[in-house]
Amino acid sequence: MTESTIVLLVILALAILIVVKSIAIVPQQHAWVVERLGKFDRVLSPGAGFVIPFIERVAYKHSLKEIPLDVPSQICITRDNTQLQVDGILYFQVTDAMRASYGSSNYIVAITQLAQTTLRSVIGKLELDKTFEEREQINSSIVNALDEAALNWGVKVLRYEIKDLTPPAEILRAMQAQITAEREKRALIAASEGRRQEQINIATGEREAAIARSEGEKQAQINQAQGEATAVVTVAEATAKAILQVAEAIQHPGGMEAVNLKVAERYVDAFGNLAKTNNTLIVPANVSDISGLIASALTVVKGTQGAPKAPN
Repeated sequence: MTESTIVLLVILALAILIVVKSIAIVPQQHAWVVERLGKFDRVLSPGAGFVIPFIERVAYKHSLKEIPLDVPSQICITRDNTQLQVDGILYFQVTDAMRASYGSSNYIVAITQLAQTTLRSVIGKLELDKTFEEREQINSSIVNALDEAALNWGVKVLRYEIKDLTPPAEILRAMQAQITAEREKRALIAASEGRRQEQINIATGEREAAIARSEGEKQAQINQAQGEATAVVTVAEATAKAILQVAEAIQHPGGMEAVNLKVAERYVDAFGNLAKTNNTLIVPANVSDISGLIASALTVVKGTQGAPKAPN
């Protein structure tokens, strides 16, 4: 191989190296910062880019995806002087590659430290019970504080989530005892409310039953009274009809004789029954009283004959 051939091959290799070095392929959701002679020049977007070899270089490569960042656990003091061990996770995204490269020497460390200090500040303003109830408020306060500071670093803080809040063991036991006492209290209240409602239901049932019984008795008395009144009216109507029929029968031939006979029979029957009710047989002193009584009855009957007839 001649010397000219070797030189040609070297030149060809250098040309290939220059071409390879001059082409920069940027992946999707990435941004590369190009410096020219040590000074910021431009940001390469995803796709093929051109870099002048030995004059320009890719100084920083940033991912534009959402990045989860674990914030280390730390001890925070609440407003009522209670220690809490808190850890969380932070989600952020690089929005300005140039600021992310030159705004901070290490924006990840800066965000982590700021998240811890902001968390301690927010926890210090709350009492122990409130820290468990207002997690969303704590998360929102940390995001607002970080987002304002991270603007100069080319970073957008999306959200912060508290993973765990762990108080000391003594506080945990006290909280458990408090929860147990509260549950027992609610159980007693529920039992007393149940008994109270049961008594109310029983009293209401008894009252409604008494009302129903009284209404039933009232209706029964009304029905009985109506029945008795109807019976009296019916008996009176039947008696009136019987009297009218007797009066009409008297008007017919032989009617008076029939009345005379009937009255005599009734007198004899009644006298006989009166005598049977005692051990001593009663005999009238004057037997002619029977004929006199019959005559009196006939006189009454005859008197009714001359009276005007009742309308039908």
